[in-house]
Amino acid sequence: MSGTTVELLGAARAGDENAFRDLVEPFRGELHAHCCRMLGSVHDAEDALQDALLRAWRGLTRFEGRSSFRSWLYTIATNTCLDLLARRPKRILPIDYGPAADPHADSDEPLLESVWVEPYPDAPLGLEDGRASPEARYEQREAVELAFIAALQHLPVRQRATLILRDVLGMSAREVAESLETTVPAVNSALQRARSAVDGRLPDRSQQATLRSLGDERLRQIVEDYIEALEKGDLGSIIAMLTEDATWSMPPLPGWYQGYDAIAAFLTEGPFREEWRHVPTRTNGQVAVGCYRWDLVEGSYVASVLDVLTLRGESISDVTAFVDPDVFERFGLPRELPGDG
Repeated sequence: MSGTTVELLGAARAGDENAFRDLVEPFRGELHAHCCRMLGSVHDAEDALQDALLRAWRGLTRFEGRSSFRSWLYTIATNTCLDLLARRPKRILPIDYGPAADPHADSDEPLLESVWVEPYPDAPLGLEDGRASPEARYEQREAVELAFIAALQHLPVRQRATLILRDVLGMSAREVAESLETTVPAVNSALQRARSAVDGRLPDRSQQATLRSLGDERLRQIVEDYIEALEKGDLGSIIAMLTEDATWSMPPLPGWYQGYDAIAAFLTEGPFREEWRHVPTRTNGQVAVGCYRWDLVEGSYVASVLDVLTLRGESISDVTAFVDPDVFERFGLPRELPGDG
């Protein structure tokens, strides 16, 4: 540990709360991302992080320095998440909930918000490009993509923790075994099963690899074309941007649509009957668009839906449209946009 860390640790152990805050602040962003991977929820991650930091503060005298302070914090955060997962339902996306819906049928009622994976804004992550360590299997930004977060939620919780600690954070099998109070052979066995399950759910290419291959200029053009087509109600242009097997889901609504015909019918009978404005943003290491619906009473465009775009090459393979205006504040987006006069 550096001299500054040792000094802060000594002051924190003596009861200095400001020293403790300075000690943990460099790790807050990555710990929050870790809790979100474990829990699939920004709200749950915030609760878990606060609880973990409180546990760390109260247990500071038990930190013996055998591992790094960062590893010690990750151990506490991981076990806090495991405790929380024992009391809360698994989070999923609509495509994992049931078969594709008929766009001509009545829409289902929203399910409780607590069953859905939530979008995670890029800005607070504080994640650097690349891998957390040479031993990590996934890039840090790959490990917050929607597909990855959703795949994690299907793992038994201890397998989930093992894979994140080993393949995302690059911890050794011995470190993981100490964190989870198990053995190295048990860690290796759990990791093998977790890798097999996650690999079966992930696309062949991550969004990070796709975004790099497209480049900033082409990516910006794709998002602008998507926005322009939505605002003009240009169904042909939207359909031309999709892969043949594209999906369109709208958590917390359980229904989702797949393929050109179903998505075209859904857009025609639903969103394209409204007037919209849009603002580009980023979430889960992916491109996204904040969608604002015209409200005649308010006389403005009001925050309505956050569209997260998953790309396969230059085409859109999935639109995950989070129907939750409360997430806009989390992304630094306004609650409304002015009318056109």
